[in-house]
Amino acid sequence: MTMPWNLVADIGGTNARFSVVNHGELCDSIDLHYSVEDYSEFYQVIELVIDQLREFYGLANAPDQVCFAVACPADSEQITFSNSHWEFFRKDLKRKFNCSELHIINDFEALAHGVTELSSKDLLSIGNGSENPHKPKAILGAGTGLGVSALVPNRRGYEIITGEGGHADFAPVTDLQIEVLRHLLGSYRRVSFERLLSGKGLLNIYAAISELNGVCNSLDQPSQVVGNAVEGSDQIAIQTLELFCEVMGSMAGNLALTYGAGGGVYVAGGIVPRFEQFFINSRFRHFFENKGRFSEYLKSIPTYLASRPDLGLIGAAKSLILNQG
Repeated sequence: MTMPWNLVADIGGTNARFSVVNHGELCDSIDLHYSVEDYSEFYQVIELVIDQLREFYGLANAPDQVCFAVACPADSEQITFSNSHWEFFRKDLKRKFNCSELHIINDFEALAHGVTELSSKDLLSIGNGSENPHKPKAILGAGTGLGVSALVPNRRGYEIITGEGGHADFAPVTDLQIEVLRHLLGSYRRVSFERLLSGKGLLNIYAAISELNGVCNSLDQPSQVVGNAVEGSDQIAIQTLELFCEVMGSMAGNLALTYGAGGGVYVAGGIVPRFEQFFINSRFRHFFENKGRFSEYLKSIPTYLASRPDLGLIGAAKSLILNQG
C-alpha cells in the first residue's frame, strides 16, 4: 500500500491506542492497542507500531501526517507523561516516522474535538437542562488521571482551551468528604481533585472510608472497587463510588461556572463508562447543581456522559483535518 495515510494516537497513563486514517477522514482503517506498563520506554512501542504496520498491513511508506494526543502538557519539545514513566522528544519522534508533519496535542484537546463529532446515540443525558449552541462546552474525564478542557464557539467554528484543572485543589462539601480529605492529607502535602477522581483516586477513597469504618482495606485495584460496588457486595465500595460521583458532580459544576458552559458539560474518560447505570442513578447531578446562589443557573445547563471509547482518536483525526484547512 503506497497511497498517503495518516497516523493518530491517544496515549494515556494506562493505554496507548494508534489508528491509521485516510486524509480528510475520521474513521480508522487499522487499530493497534498497547498497555503502557508492558514497555519500559516509549520508543519501544513506536518501533513496534512501525514494524507491525509494515509487516502486517503493508504500510512500507512513511505516514504523511501524525497527530498524537498525550495525557500531559503538550507545548514543549520534551513530552513527559504526567501519570506514567514514558517520555519522548518531538524531533526524535518525527525522525522515527519520517513524516511530513507531526502534531502533538493534549488528550483533552482531542476529546474536545471529538465531542463535536458525537451523535445523540453516543451520549447519555443526565438531569435536565437545554444546550445553548452559542455558549462554551466543558469536558472532563477520569482515567489514570483527571483531565479537563473547554470548547468555545467563534466565527470560524470553535476554539479549544486546555489546562491542568484536574490538579486544582479539592474542596470537600460534605462531612464524609472532609474526613476523606483529612485522611488523604496524611499521604499528600496537598490534595487535588485528581487524588480522588482517577483510578488511584478510587483506591484513595476506598482506603479512607475503610479506615474511617475501622475495617481492613482489602482491595488494591480500581476495577475491584467498581466491580464490588456495582454488584452491591461491598458497602465500602458502594460508598466509595457514591462519593466519587458526588465529587465528579462538584468538579463538573465548577467547570460550568468557570467557563459559563451553557453548551453543556460532557463527562468522558475511561472510568465512568464502566459503571454507567450506577453513575446515572448517583447524586452526580445533585452535586453539579449544589452551588448555593448559582444553583438555578446550573439547572439550565445539560450534562452528558460520553461513552464512545475511540473519542480521543476521533478528536486527533479531526485536529488533522482542521490543520489541513
